[in-house]
Amino acid sequence: MKMTSLKMKKILEERLSDSNFSIKYNREQDTLRVEWKSSNQGVTIKLPNIIGKYNERGEQAIDELVEHISESLKIMNQSYTLNGMEKQIFPVVRSTSFPTSSKSGSELLYKDHTAETRIFYAIDLGKSYRLVDQAMLEQDGWTEKRIDEIATFNLRSLDTTYKVDTVAGNDFYFFAQQDGYDASRILNESLLEEMKRKSKGELAVAVPHQDVLIIADIQNKTGYDILAQMTMKFFTEGRIPITSLPFIYEDKKLTPIFILAKNRPEK
Repeated sequence: MKMTSLKMKKILEERLSDSNFSIKYNREQDTLRVEWKSSNQGVTIKLPNIIGKYNERGEQAIDELVEHISESLKIMNQSYTLNGMEKQIFPVVRSTSFPTSSKSGSELLYKDHTAETRIFYAIDLGKSYRLVDQAMLEQDGWTEKRIDEIATFNLRSLDTTYKVDTVAGNDFYFFAQQDGYDASRILNESLLEEMKRKSKGELAVAVPHQDVLIIADIQNKTGYDILAQMTMKFFTEGRIPITSLPFIYEDKKLTPIFILAKNRPEK
């Protein structure tokens, strides 16, 4: 049976039935908006994306989405403090188009990273996380420098094991621990420097979505095309996409590159 938007809408409405939630369908945008009735805070679901994942993975895709939405809404309806949560604070990488204010109107804490990315900060809550906003910072008397230092320190404690795949003479390293901070590992300078030292060619890095970091040792021209195709594929499939552009890592700097038809990068 072919899954349609209206069928998926009905399934999600039944699975997310809760007296505290309101669910609104936008036919023009083909989205479903799930909110707390009391605050209007919530999440927006693009139905075509969910149908695509359902066609690939079946009921498991719906189970994961429902759990994610339920956890996210619960977090939105609770208050949090930074004090006592020092070991649970991590940096998260997002695209520059990611909203910089919460649904409540408070400005989220962030800093610029590259032309394509920004760094936000999150309190890890197990199954989900809460982004840190300026109101939390003021409430607990923290400085931006302090939270950045703590988050960076915690990042270095994360597992950096990877899987490697060699394609057409180029080595691709995949970091995908599924802990919510795979893309954040791009901020681990020690890791990037280690990969740079062991590389035989030019080192490229990609964070197409939240749950993967790709580091590529590009040893020939074909490697650029492979990386571009790989990054775009991951970007379109990710739950939280970041950027389809890879970066060249050189002199401890990340420079976005455009992969041209002639297999040459343009910075």
